[in-house]
Amino acid sequence: MHVITSDAVVIGVDTHKDVHVAVAINGLGARLATASFPVTSKGYRQMAAWAAEHGTVHAFGIEGTGSYGAGLTRALTAMGLRVIEVGRVNRQLRRRHGKTDTVDAESAARAVLAGDADGEPKVGDGTVEMIRHLKIARDTALKARTQAMITLKTLLVNAPQPLRERFIGITGKMTLIRAIAALRPGAPASTTASAKMALRALANRWLMLDTEIKEHEAVLEQLVRAQAPALMDAPGVSTGTIADMLVVLGDNPQRIRSEAAFAKLCGVCPVPASSGKTNRHRLNRGGNRRANAALYRVALVRMRHHLPTREYIQRRTAEGKSPREIRRCLKRYIAREIYQHLCTEHPATTSAKSS
Repeated sequence: MHVITSDAVVIGVDTHKDVHVAVAINGLGARLATASFPVTSKGYRQMAAWAAEHGTVHAFGIEGTGSYGAGLTRALTAMGLRVIEVGRVNRQLRRRHGKTDTVDAESAARAVLAGDADGEPKVGDGTVEMIRHLKIARDTALKARTQAMITLKTLLVNAPQPLRERFIGITGKMTLIRAIAALRPGAPASTTASAKMALRALANRWLMLDTEIKEHEAVLEQLVRAQAPALMDAPGVSTGTIADMLVVLGDNPQRIRSEAAFAKLCGVCPVPASSGKTNRHRLNRGGNRRANAALYRVALVRMRHHLPTREYIQRRTAEGKSPREIRRCLKRYIAREIYQHLCTEHPATTSAKSS
């Protein structure tokens, strides 16, 4: 808990692509100054010096630490200054006071002063940031490869009949792709020739993306295994699952203060839904949806192929739990296991109940 004295200074920053707007307020809430700085290394140093001119800086409240404010966050953290991540401005306040860059920056500063914002941002300067970069490239290539295959098969269905009959019966994916990639369309003098050109282009695109995806996955496997070697052997947990969790945690997982906070971040903490004589909990629809989806995939694999999990499902079903409630409990147990591996130095051994 950080106590803000009356002479301390809180800086609120509204971040943009080219210019950051900063507002300084003191510990009593009075506005001291406002200024704009370019989004450059020199501009970051100028902002830090400007803030120091108004007194002892308690913290910088920055909106958008994961996007436009990422560079500023890293620079200020490297200078030893405290940075607090500020969420979006409350809509009721925005409707009441309007919206300008200065108003948004002041709202960020007041959120820090009131204690409404106290989250530590991701630092984004280590192995996890490398994993995030490669995962973005891999995921976008995977989507493009899927779209190329869908387009190829659609084009093949309504292709000229001789061409359709030649390839429509091929069932193996790689066999089909390599056969189409070997086409020699010649001059585009007919619909058959143009269809061959289009199909060959799509097949070559698919092969190129497939090679790119495999290269990314090989590097991701190496980086993820170095970060969480023990978790790689957990049932139902894949490289993609660990990568998603590492990206959620960032390079400074110590900012997640407890297992319950991690479960809430992943959207798997139980939410009370009791009323009258009914006493129950429901699924959480908040949190990071990519992390939630990763936990869901692990739960599905374990429900189908992991014997201790299947025994757990039978026991909870006998207690009257619905499949959705059981799945919610499983996701919570899996989140606990992942937290123990990624956020603690000595992960605890997971029991059969929580597997």
